[in-house]
Amino acid sequence: MTRSPMTSNRPIRLHRTKKPPKTGIVHLGLGAFFRAHGAVYIQEAMARSGGDWGIVGVSLRSTTVRDKLASQDFLYTALEVSEHGMKAETIDVVANVLVAPEDPGAVLKAMAAEETKIVSLTVTEKGYCRGAGDKALDLEHPAIKHDLSHDHPRSAPGFLARALEMRRRKGLRPFTVLCLDNLPANGRLIRNVVCEFAAQIDRELADWIAREGRFPNTMVDRIVPATTQALVSRVEKETGLYDPAVVSHEPFRQWVVEDDFVDGVQPDLQAVGVQVVEDVKPFEQMKLRMLNGAHSALAYIGALTGFETVSEAMRDPYIDAFLDGIWKHEISPSLQAPPDTDLGEYASTLKSRFRNPEINHLLVQIAADGSQKLPQRILDPLFENLSANRPYHRLLTVVAVWFRYLQARSVRGAEAGICDPMAKELLAVVNNAEGDAELVANLLGIDIIFGGYPTHLIAADLISTLRGIGALTDAGELKRLPT
Repeated sequence: MTRSPMTSNRPIRLHRTKKPPKTGIVHLGLGAFFRAHGAVYIQEAMARSGGDWGIVGVSLRSTTVRDKLASQDFLYTALEVSEHGMKAETIDVVANVLVAPEDPGAVLKAMAAEETKIVSLTVTEKGYCRGAGDKALDLEHPAIKHDLSHDHPRSAPGFLARALEMRRRKGLRPFTVLCLDNLPANGRLIRNVVCEFAAQIDRELADWIAREGRFPNTMVDRIVPATTQALVSRVEKETGLYDPAVVSHEPFRQWVVEDDFVDGVQPDLQAVGVQVVEDVKPFEQMKLRMLNGAHSALAYIGALTGFETVSEAMRDPYIDAFLDGIWKHEISPSLQAPPDTDLGEYASTLKSRFRNPEINHLLVQIAADGSQKLPQRILDPLFENLSANRPYHRLLTVVAVWFRYLQARSVRGAEAGICDPMAKELLAVVNNAEGDAELVANLLGIDIIFGGYPTHLIAADLISTLRGIGALTDAGELKRLPT
């Protein structure tokens, strides 16, 4: 790989000078996070220990990522940013990018190829088309309904099941399904989703997947803000390199993976710092609640009061004190600390990471999809604490602030203000509420979010908390937050 020299009119562009790596991984959802986290680890593992682990990326929706990468031979820059400056690395592990709506058959062919040993995915919480209650899969989801009646799917579960079906017919072993999304027991979740989909088309296929397939649980951690034109322009100005596919990330990274791969075949991840363990749960719970839960709190509090980024919000003393309190008194007591981990030190590290002024992590980005994120991040520890007679009022405050955020983003007749797969339902109940009591009753009545919790135990406290925090329309009201 190299960088084309700058001429008087043209900036430097990336291009390959050698063949791309042979592929062993297909990745669904080639967004910024995976390109700044998993792909970097895999490139390092290949450099250290060899192996054919090149990546075929798949976009399940748009052509944007493919188009940016294709113009530079699928190379891109991963940019570590901190108060100490920028550190750039060229990532060359992506060999090709396919766009599923253009050619779903090509995606299935890549996944079903004998050389593909792992299919990894980052499709966000809503990409799994999960069912409500004890149902793993939402069989009424439009994409699932389509995929069950067509050979060429649209959804991630559909692609996984159909590709595994093709492999079974060809007499091949299944690939390992490696989920990198922030979901509790993410491997078990996607296993259940895929098996339920498969059972709808072929019971023997579902049994084969359940018996022979492997879906290791994982925990991933690295703050990766969305790439903006401002970042692209800054990189060009400071380095002379024009890279529309650049991704930025913080120095910190962590990847914990359950040791459960088909036939034990995997990149040498341990050689580059990945923790391969028997039980991921303590790590994932710590991260989901302490990092992601705090991020959600920051997003709703900060966005309501006029802040734009995480680092800006962290400069407010009331927000700082609120996070100290929720970590120490409510989230940490709900956790079993992972081996050799001090939760107090972990919280201090999180605070330092959140304060990184070079990570332009937009609060509105974190605030998206609250209906999918808050149950595991906030509601689970809240009701666990309630059941155990531990403090929970700060967690309840996060729920109340989310309700206020929905109110602020709701414009009558327009659901575009709420970025959430349940935007229509949320808009309807928020706009039909007259006063805080009705707002609480309407939102707590959404079964797909709150149906599994004893919400009658918190309804009165939630109304009181809403009234106590006011509208939080400016930073001057942050003194209302509990500390």
